[in-house]
Amino acid sequence: MNKKELAIALHDQKYNCCQAVACSFADEIGVNKETLFKAGEAFGLGMGCMNGTCGAVSGAVMLAGFKNSDGNLETPSTKVDSYKLSKKILDTFEEKNGSTVCRELKGVDTGKVLRSCPDCIMDAVEIVENVLEL
Repeated sequence: MNKKELAIALHDQKYNCCQAVACSFADEIGVNKETLFKAGEAFGLGMGCMNGTCGAVSGAVMLAGFKNSDGNLETPSTKVDSYKLSKKILDTFEEKNGSTVCRELKGVDTGKVLRSCPDCIMDAVEIVENVLEL
């Protein structure tokens, strides 16, 4: 099963979009699924009931932090690079889908769906594979 298939299978098991993306890469980033599941729980449904950033792309950004951060609490030195990864993830997702906002992707106000949740999940997984090289 490839990562896209795994993420969709997790989403089908009631993981939210963020959890599905993040948990698909647990082994690669060395963080257990339960931690990723908990960390991603509030990022589903576009944060704030579709008013914020798509959960799938939020999961991808979360993975960037887990992969890139040096975890140095005293003198962190990786933030700038992590921010650059985050920007690249968001820019790539927006170029592909026309937005990063859940409400807009689902066409809540316009009636025009830009991208389905499963497609957003698969796009986010592909971006993680390409940008984070996981």
